[in-house]
Amino acid sequence: MAVEHFDVLIIGAGISGIGAGRYLKTELPGKTFAILEARGASGGTWDLFRYPGTRSDSDLHTFGYAFKPWRDKEAIASAPRILSYLRETATENGLDPHIRYHHRVRAAAFDSSTALWTVAVDHVGSPLTLTANWVFCAGGYYRYEQGFTPEFPGRDRFQGTIVHPQHWPAELDHQGKRVVVVGSGATAVTIVPAMAETAAHVTMLQRTPTYILSMPTKDAIGNALKKYLGPVRGHALTRRKNIAMQRAIWKFCQRRPERARRVIRWLNARQLPEGYPVDEHFRPPYNPWDQRLCLVPDGDLFKAIRAGTASVVTDRIETFTEDGILLGSGAELKADIIVTATGLQVQALGGVPLTVDGSPVNVADTIAYKGMMLSGVPNFAFIVGYTNSSWTLKVGLLCAHFCLLLAHMDKHGYELCRPEPADPDMPTRPFLDFGAGYIRRVIDQLPRQGDRLPWLTSMHYHTDVKILRADHVVDPELHFGHVATDRVAEVSGHVGDQQMPAR
Repeated sequence: MAVEHFDVLIIGAGISGIGAGRYLKTELPGKTFAILEARGASGGTWDLFRYPGTRSDSDLHTFGYAFKPWRDKEAIASAPRILSYLRETATENGLDPHIRYHHRVRAAAFDSSTALWTVAVDHVGSPLTLTANWVFCAGGYYRYEQGFTPEFPGRDRFQGTIVHPQHWPAELDHQGKRVVVVGSGATAVTIVPAMAETAAHVTMLQRTPTYILSMPTKDAIGNALKKYLGPVRGHALTRRKNIAMQRAIWKFCQRRPERARRVIRWLNARQLPEGYPVDEHFRPPYNPWDQRLCLVPDGDLFKAIRAGTASVVTDRIETFTEDGILLGSGAELKADIIVTATGLQVQALGGVPLTVDGSPVNVADTIAYKGMMLSGVPNFAFIVGYTNSSWTLKVGLLCAHFCLLLAHMDKHGYELCRPEPADPDMPTRPFLDFGAGYIRRVIDQLPRQGDRLPWLTSMHYHTDVKILRADHVVDPELHFGHVATDRVAEVSGHVGDQQMPAR
């Protein structure tokens, strides 16, 4: 049986993979590609997560695609609505026939002598081999199979139900039940007010507080712009407005952290009952944006606290008991259901092992080029979004730049493309300068970044616009080559190509 070949294999049919497919189809319509999806449905996170209240924690004008206007009045959207938006995008752009469901990528091996990736796939339990000129990893940054749960003492003693948000049982009925949600991140602050609508009571149990900001579900200015200027122009202007607002908030927190702490505390106190211990439960020991700020639409978490249907406890877990959790303070929380909203298991490159010319790639030994390629790894691209703004803002920029790169290779007849630092002794630091626990746990497994462009991983949208929307990809540290000559051309960015041996 002949091995099927593609110009590009995209791993993952979530928001990044669908975006990559759309850019390939519109910018390079002659390219053959397939989108390999391990699960039986598209949508990634927005199809996987089914816990109560699942929603975005960014506005959809910036979290959505630049090319597809967000038409809903609600800027903070539910998971079902986001999923519909993604699947509409796939259908409207003719991507559905390109998506291969139940195709789990097990490994990818590159051969420089042929400039081809050989991709090992598990298709419904049967092995399958595909080849491609390029692999584009859009498979997300966390393990879909399992979330992160610490070792809780006495867990087996608990007689009620324990559930992790990543694998929410459809049949779970929490009406009239006592619920304890362990955690205080984005997932926890989403679940608590949603479950509090029908539960007897919901307690958010946190070891450390998180910065929380309320944001209107509806963008009044954005809705007015779309009404009077039309959905396309209105969406574009709202997107620009919100990008600027996100950046301004982040810069304020970075430059004036103490003042930012006071402002956030004041905003929180206004929405909590009089006399509420704000500093105990809503004043973290770190500065704003050292970790991601959590968003609560229309202050729904604060409303639940005011209504008495939800509460916050800041303490450590001593042990699970038969009917709840014993805390370090000696207090006990009674529970029928315990939700362990304790985070994700981050994995590099969707957990796909890579080899180049028979040698395994240790991702931790590589340096990220423009935040989208790995040093020493030819014909491979990946996507990581912003940690200080809407994740998807960077997706569009990276996909567009990827298409520019392929077009440049086609124009000059190149088959190989490999980034390498000109300075082998360039200082490096962690790829993500971010204090979240789920990042700290795996930081030594991720690529590194350099101390200068193009090896510096930008978290600034406008900087990336200048870098990634440039109409050229020529760079002294990005090497192109031809298979036939067994030589790699080092593009100097001036005149001609200087030849150097292939690696």
